[in-house]
Amino acid sequence: MSGPLDGVRVLDLTSVVLGPLATQILGDLGADVIKVENPAGDTTRHTGPRRSPDMAALFMGLNRNKRSIVLDLKQEAARDALWRLIDGADVFVHSIRPQAVARLGFGYEEVSARNPRLVYAGIHGFRVDGPYGGTPAYDDVIQGMSGSVDLMARLVGEPRYMPTIMADKTCGLVTAYAIAAALFERERSGLGQFVEVPMFETMVAFNMADHLYGHVFDPPEGPLGYTRVLAQSRRPYRTLDGHICTLIYTDAQWQRFWAEVGHPEYAADPRFDTLGSRADNIDEVYGLAASFVAERPTDDWLEVFARLEIPCGRVAPLEDLTDDPHLQAVGLFNDAVHPREGAITMVDAPVRFSRTPGEIARLQPGLGEHGAEILREAGLDDDEIAALAGSGGTGRPSEERNGS
Repeated sequence: MSGPLDGVRVLDLTSVVLGPLATQILGDLGADVIKVENPAGDTTRHTGPRRSPDMAALFMGLNRNKRSIVLDLKQEAARDALWRLIDGADVFVHSIRPQAVARLGFGYEEVSARNPRLVYAGIHGFRVDGPYGGTPAYDDVIQGMSGSVDLMARLVGEPRYMPTIMADKTCGLVTAYAIAAALFERERSGLGQFVEVPMFETMVAFNMADHLYGHVFDPPEGPLGYTRVLAQSRRPYRTLDGHICTLIYTDAQWQRFWAEVGHPEYAADPRFDTLGSRADNIDEVYGLAASFVAERPTDDWLEVFARLEIPCGRVAPLEDLTDDPHLQAVGLFNDAVHPREGAITMVDAPVRFSRTPGEIARLQPGLGEHGAEILREAGLDDDEIAALAGSGGTGRPSEERNGS
């Protein structure tokens, strides 16, 4: 069924993780996403296990609901073809460094002059008007510069990256919602606009939403860093036979927990009786709770916390997630048969819309798979398409790329 962005056409000139995740979200919401790749293809086509040379695992996880066209933008004919695509697009999103996109002639001023209704999104490492503007950036660099590595160091004693591509994925989510917001505003004004998504500033804002903490006030009323989440004792509780994750948070929840473990007097202890006092004594309260949790097995605590209406859950290894009964019941993992790659599994879009749910309408595209189709939609005839291919503007013929 059609999603809420049905009828929106997105030109996607992004690669790796951040941009492709953002445009996959837009595609899941019903947008027609045209992935514009250089002749070598997105680098993630070669990252991870694969069955075909250009369809590796990381690419497969980030590029459904898209069509692929190869355009070598070093070639004038390919740039001319991109202008034709821009004429019929609603969104233009790229992760090219500002200097490079300007050299190609596809900066915001040029593109918006051609199509004033276009929402133009530039994914940058840093805001272009600052001293870091225009310098390259990747997830690891931004994790370090934005405080994420420092947060890990405070917990594990040495600088470490988060064990996920956190900056890319967080900024990908921000890119998707920023584009959707700009499209909504366009319905009012009739005009597109430039949307800049800088990784550094986005991740600093993400980290400092809670970790600015006492420095919210001037002069500061406390340290940087949200003390509860930085506490060494904030970790899954060890049980008799495993671990459990729970957050006993409100006064009422703690009162019920202390009564359950046979120490109701702790509810009136001035160290633990309010949210504020517990925050000031967080290692002590968590350590005390841990000592009680260690006395019973995991299944007992699952029953207890459910009865006490305190959120809880098992510590699930990645291997267990595909078999989780809840995730199976809601259909989060989708099995499909890809026309080239055979049986595959995908994670469904987690957000639901009651009237316009969207769907996985297209599986991951081969490199340049839809090139001729897309160019015809842009108004090029067969002779023009053949001439573009002959000039090298579309790279190798799709039949050769796809190994068919």
